[in-house]
Amino acid sequence: MNLPNKLTVSRFGLTAAFLWAMFSRSPLNDTLALVFFGFAGITDFLDGRIARQRGLITNFGVLMDPLADKIMTCSAFIALVERHVLTPPPPVFHVGAYAVSPKVHAWMVVIIVARELAITGLRLLAASKNVVLAAERYGKHKTISQIVAIIALLLMDAVVEWWSWLQVALKWWVPAFAQLALWVTVLLTATSGALYLWRNRALYLKGV
Repeated sequence: MNLPNKLTVSRFGLTAAFLWAMFSRSPLNDTLALVFFGFAGITDFLDGRIARQRGLITNFGVLMDPLADKIMTCSAFIALVERHVLTPPPPVFHVGAYAVSPKVHAWMVVIIVARELAITGLRLLAASKNVVLAAERYGKHKTISQIVAIIALLLMDAVVEWWSWLQVALKWWVPAFAQLALWVTVLLTATSGALYLWRNRALYLKGV
C-alpha cells in the first residue's frame, strides 16, 4: 500500500479515535477530539497532494479518499449535534429575545448528509452509463469549509480545558468565528450540491 493510501486509511482510524474522545468523559477529552480531527484533516490534504505529485493515483484511493472524507465530516457533525443537545454552547449575541449561539442543529446535518448522498447517487448513476463526473472546485471548497467549521466548533469546546489566560484570549472571538463558519459551510454545502445536480441534470432527467 502506497503512502497516500496509508494516509487515507489512517483517516478512518483517526475518525474512530475522534468519536471516542467526543463521547468519553475525561479532563482533556475535548482537546483530544480536536487533535484527532485536526490530524484527520491534515491527512485529507496530504493524501491527494502526494498522490498527484508522485503519480500514485490508484483505484483504491479514488474510491476510499472521498468515502473517508464523508465519514469523517458527517460523523463529526452528527457527534456535535448530540454534544450541543447535552451541553448547549453559550450565546454569541442576542437578536431581541432570541439568543444566537454556534450550535449544530439537526436540520443542518440533514442538509449536509443529504447533499453527500445525492452526489454519491449521481456518480453511481453516471458510472452505470460509463460517464465520469469530475470533481468541481465548489466541492473542494465545501470540504474545506466543513473542516474549518468543525475545527472551530471543537476549539470552542476545548478551550475551557486550557490555561485561564488562553481562555480569556480566545473566548471572545472563537464562538463568533464558529458561528460564521458553521453558516458558511451549510450554505456552501447546499449551494454546491444544487449546482452539481443542476449541471448534470441530463443524467437523471432523460426519459422523465
